[in-house]
Amino acid sequence: MNNKKRCGIKFGTDGWRGVISDNFTFDNVRRVAQAIADYFNAITQKHNKAKTVKMAVGYDTRFLSDVYARIVSEVLASKGIGVILSDRAIPTPALSFAVKHKRLTAGVMITASHNPASYNGIKIKTASGGAAPPEVTQEVEKLLPRYPLPVTRYLNSIVKKDLTAEYIKFLRSYINLSLLKKTSFRLLIDAMYGSGNGFIAGVLDGTKIKLNFIRNQINPSFGGLRPEPVLENLSPTEKELRSRKYDLGLVLDGDADRIAAFAGRGEFIHPQKILGLLILHLVRNRGMRGGVVKTIVGTTLVDKIAGRLGLKLYETPVGFKYISELMEKENILVGGEEAGGIGFKGYIPERDGSLAGLLLLEMMAYQKKPMLKILNEMEREFGRYYYLREDVHLTGLKPRGATVLSSKINRFKSKSELLGKKIIQVKDFDGVKLICEDASWLMLRRSGTEPLVRIYAEAKDLARSKKLLAFGKSFIGV
Repeated sequence: MNNKKRCGIKFGTDGWRGVISDNFTFDNVRRVAQAIADYFNAITQKHNKAKTVKMAVGYDTRFLSDVYARIVSEVLASKGIGVILSDRAIPTPALSFAVKHKRLTAGVMITASHNPASYNGIKIKTASGGAAPPEVTQEVEKLLPRYPLPVTRYLNSIVKKDLTAEYIKFLRSYINLSLLKKTSFRLLIDAMYGSGNGFIAGVLDGTKIKLNFIRNQINPSFGGLRPEPVLENLSPTEKELRSRKYDLGLVLDGDADRIAAFAGRGEFIHPQKILGLLILHLVRNRGMRGGVVKTIVGTTLVDKIAGRLGLKLYETPVGFKYISELMEKENILVGGEEAGGIGFKGYIPERDGSLAGLLLLEMMAYQKKPMLKILNEMEREFGRYYYLREDVHLTGLKPRGATVLSSKINRFKSKSELLGKKIIQVKDFDGVKLICEDASWLMLRRSGTEPLVRIYAEAKDLARSKKLLAFGKSFIGV
């Protein structure tokens, strides 16, 4: 039996995640930290024997995240690695930026992002600040020891530091702060009890923009909801927006690398539409150019916008690590995933919910229009698409749970029509996506971070989207 199976450790679409005290234990965290240290020590020794490995370690507001971060730091230090440990809970993008800005070898972030409160996890960041690609995480998995080795405490090589000041300074330089200083927007920020609290306020310091925060306390249970910015988790945000006057509402996930948004009176703006809005903003308002990246589960709206603007469109499997790789190799203007993670040219090859929200605010300032009007204009020009997703726990599948899912998906792939519409294209490089002649589509995909199957549907009318989603659920047996 190989090490990763023995330890119950497997890196998915965005790092390794596990249930706290089940397989996410102190010993398993030590195992992963030891494997990370061994990998980067070996790579550095191979390419530059004189260079010392230096890494940054950050953590979010989850239960015991600060303790896990200290354990990781101690293991890395015992392997001769110089460690900068964040002195507070921070967003994942702040850790990524620190790695690139300080020219470190790599970074480790303790977070389970948007997973339920029972989870924690570890993300690896490369020297560029981007997500570690599969060729890195697969090698780390191979190095997992059977038992964690005793740690010799080299605490003098662990330096606690504020990793936020330079991050905020950069964001202030990236946005058009002088333009925003001329506005007096009212902005609501829902931090979802995560580590993104307060950073947008730091960026907007000195402006007349009025900020109000909700769910900005530290609460490791996340108020009983998962810290994922999807509509079913955002009733407190809607309620606040409808009770007072705001121009924009922003929602950050648990580690602030993803975003959702609301127009001023509580109209939800799906993350897929945020991606479309920001492509238009960067090209038409800022005059920027470059390619656009979306994942296989991304909306057709992005295809339409990229085609109209003459931008090269790339499509990847699910997982921002694939977008990160493209951002390092190609001239990419913006890359985004279905769940609100968006990365931008001239920054780190990684997503950042705070920067995405600030750019939406900037878009309103450039166009001198309310967000709902900007959204409606985009949909009039490029079409309105109704995008739906439902997650089904594998334990609820019948018969025999997940054991029959693969064969069902293979049968799904062989279909020639969906609800009366001919299938004109099948994509199966990550799950199975069936695209119909009317541009509607249905997709089935196993999650890479949780025991779920995700069902996606999109059409130009809501009724068909709902019917496609229902068909997908019935097809897999729920």
